[in-house]
Amino acid sequence: MIAAKAIKTVAVAVSSVDEPLPGVKRIVLNDQDNWPLPPFSPGAHIDLHLGGGLVRTYSLCNEPAENDRYVIAVKREAAGRGGSAYIHDNLEEGTFVGVSLPRGGIQTVDSALNVFIAGGIGVTPFISAIRDLELRGQTNYVLHWSSMGAPSLIDMLGEAMAAGRVKLYDTLVEPVPDLAAILDAYGSVCKAYCCGPAGMLDAFENVVCSWPDSRKHIERFTPPKPVQSPSLKAYTVVLAKSKKEMTVEPHVGLLKTLEALEADVSVSCGGGICGACRTRWLEGPPIHRDRILSSEEREQEVMVCVAECAGSRLVLDL
Repeated sequence: MIAAKAIKTVAVAVSSVDEPLPGVKRIVLNDQDNWPLPPFSPGAHIDLHLGGGLVRTYSLCNEPAENDRYVIAVKREAAGRGGSAYIHDNLEEGTFVGVSLPRGGIQTVDSALNVFIAGGIGVTPFISAIRDLELRGQTNYVLHWSSMGAPSLIDMLGEAMAAGRVKLYDTLVEPVPDLAAILDAYGSVCKAYCCGPAGMLDAFENVVCSWPDSRKHIERFTPPKPVQSPSLKAYTVVLAKSKKEMTVEPHVGLLKTLEALEADVSVSCGGGICGACRTRWLEGPPIHRDRILSSEEREQEVMVCVAECAGSRLVLDL
């Protein structure tokens, strides 16, 4: 296991659990002494530290104005890695759990239309963003939400539904939405966001591949399969603060080498999509394989769970 930083988690208690749709549990987390929780941006992520080294990342689906609670919704995934099953089977009212400080989130725009495209439980970060927009008096958004059957968290979007800003698609009885047609209908000034199953995300990326980064945002739940380069050579990783260093062999990789060094980094998804292992680099350059850092952010930061080095030496601010 990679060593934890001194202040990495906040202790919270489960104050309520409900099941708005079979297979989906909504969990409300509060400080055990009713203190305000660390602030968050719309749709930010938190890591749940579930014990035994099990760490899983979920999007917050309540609005940032609610500084007394975190709300997440978790779909039980039969073919998942065990996190959702653990949550469904073990988290109940009164359970204590450690959560990370919130990170990331969705930067909506006030000057253009925000087009949210969601598949199933992928709607969670957009619920947070929509509720934040509404609280700020902004109605410049639309949500296209597809699901296999009834949507799971519809009660959290009452105002949006009443105003006609939500378009639902039941893919059990109708085709999956045509993302190209949807986005084309809103012209060239909207900002588009997508979160859902891999097929939807791939289709969305194909549609917006030529768009500037400022006009698109993608949220992924499942990391893509890692791609190993046959030309990768051994290099040295140096931890600037702890003064440790080690050779990274291609068949071992950076992450396992950092584990051997007991590096001060958190890891959750292990696939470059959650941001838990975001680390500042000082010398490289790194080979970036994550799916969330912008080109500007990559000039200073790297997701070490999937990264390697293009040179002979990678120095991390650890």
